[in-house]
Amino acid sequence: DTPLHFAFSAWLTCGGKVLVTRRALSKRTWPGVWTNAFCGHPAPGEETADAVLRRASFELGIAPADLSAPRLILPDFSYRAVDSSGTVENEICPVFVARLTADAQIQPNPDEVCESAWITPGGLSAAIEAAPFVFSPWLIEEASHEPLRAHLRR
Repeated sequence: DTPLHFAFSAWLTCGGKVLVTRRALSKRTWPGVWTNAFCGHPAPGEETADAVLRRASFELGIAPADLSAPRLILPDFSYRAVDSSGTVENEICPVFVARLTADAQIQPNPDEVCESAWITPGGLSAAIEAAPFVFSPWLIEEASHEPLRAHLRR
């Protein structure tokens, strides 16, 4: 059983849409599921907002200059989930949102992301309702919180 530990979850918006990514098929946990833009863990002594920028670069090839400052939306979010292989995620996982500049391009790291799509917040809600099994459990739970939904609708 995985001990409770600290991580973060990040959502990206641009032009009224939200980025969803599909985890690489080579990922040990939740391979191939659709999720929010990216997640990660701060390095020792690293500020969480700095870790968000670092992971945006590593997972999606996004330069920090192409993102607004990450905004903490759900500071107390946590979850525990077990994937089909039995691996347990058990995280204190504050949720951030950042806005991507209109001219920025993403270049997903294939070891992290096999697909990505921009979708309206309403389209994401409809997809979660129609096929929750294709999404990560943390995306589903995060998306159920009104502060995040309200921020994504802006």
